[in-house]
Amino acid sequence: MWQIIIPILTLIAGLVGGFFIGVFYLRKQLESMQNNPEMIQKMAKQMGYNMNKQQMNKVQTMMKNQNLTSKKPNKNARSK
Repeated sequence: MWQIIIPILTLIAGLVGGFFIGVFYLRKQLESMQNNPEMIQKMAKQMGYNMNKQQMNKVQTMMKNQNLTSKKPNKNARSK
């Protein structure tokens, strides 16, 4: 019985841990991308876009605004 339960629990723990590590890594990449226009330009070229200076500034401000709004506390949250 334990020969079945332990591998399943290990698999679930690995999937959950991998998910949270992936989310953490992706957030760090996006934060560093906000401060580094070369990274944004590189990503845009990989996706097939060629961005000029005005478009780069717009993308950077959009990313900064989204980052600021995600860190604000939720006004609609209920407190007990």
